Amino acid sequence: MRSVPFLLALTAASIPTNMNASDPRPSLILENARARLVTDLGGGSIASFTLTDSDLNPLNWDSWSLGPTPELPPTPDPRGMGHFLCLDRWGPATPAEEAHGMGPHGEASVVWWHVDPPPAGEADRTTARLSATLPMAGLRVDRDVALIGDQSCFVVTETIINTRPLGRVYNCVQHPSIAAPFLGPSTIVDCNGTRGFMQATPLPNPEDPEVRWPAALSPSGTEVDMRHLDPSAVPWVVSYIIEEPVGWITAANPDKGLLLGYLWSTKDYPWVSHWAHLENGKILYRGLEFGTTGLHQPEPALVEKGRIFDRRLIRYIDADESQAFRYAGFLLEIPADYAGTGILVFEDGVVRIEERGGRNRILTLKIGRIF
Repeated sequence: MRSVPFLLALTAASIPTNMNASDPRPSLILENARARLVTDLGGGSIASFTLTDSDLNPLNWDSWSLGPTPELPPTPDPRGMGHFLCLDRWGPATPAEEAHGMGPHGEASVVWWHVDPPPAGEADRTTARLSATLPMAGLRVDRDVALIGDQSCFVVTETIINTRPLGRVYNCVQHPSIAAPFLGPSTIVDCNGTRGFMQATPLPNPEDPEVRWPAALSPSGTEVDMRHLDPSAVPWVVSYIIEEPVGWITAANPDKGLLLGYLWSTKDYPWVSHWAHLENGKILYRGLEFGTTGLHQPEPALVEKGRIFDRRLIRYIDADESQAFRYAGFLLEIPADYAGTGILVFEDGVVRIEERGGRNRILTLKIGRIF
């Protein structure tokens, strides 16, 4: 278990000032005047993202709740929480891979992450570099994360390095998941996806029938609106392509006065996917996922299928190659009658959100040029 040697190696002199190593779940905390970002080192998840004057965490989710023993107290082992990284895959392993210990969504969320201490005298509570090694996948991921100035926004650059002497296929998908109290009856989800398909439709042609955002199909085949899900007709996973240069997704809870958003370059992440988990007639969790693939299948199926809607489903990384991906996450306060995101534009380093419904209310956030 890699946690023990890692923690023993952290002396008082080497622990960054923004790292909580005494907690049962060691974490890295970044703060500025507007926001607080907590990364759980047992899996590298962004476990909490809040405004400094609030404890409302949209990413209040723990995969322990979906495990085999949710009734027991969680263990300190690495696992996915809040916003976790799916690497080297999104979805299940093959039976042969499972026999060797590979689980769903790859290893990134089930290994311990390391923090690079800042240079002496240069402690910074708004930036950090983390890394993780994925031994079965033969990959390493370096993550640079920064809170932007005094804004409620963070930017992440993740560099994937192939540490083996042979090339391979892989995928990289961001998996933010929202839960109560942020997720509730008033929560509205918007994105700029277009053509989509239901993951429940079997291969070889899951894109038949095609759906169009915000429409999807319930398990019974009725059309549903993904912006504001009805608990009586919840799809499993729906994936859409993005046809604009910048992809985005927002989740807004007007009752709580808060909006969580993400944006990214579609050259990095051409797919956006929506997952919902239902129990006892209530939507408990909702995934706002974006990444390099939109097909939730083992890698051989992705290679066989190749593309959907002319978007590739899998990437290739050569021996010794590095590939970098970047995205931003942000929080904005919203009015109690907010109707949802109609248009999101990112130009000249400024996020500009136009509210749905022709009210001419505009939200803006200056984050700088990130891609």
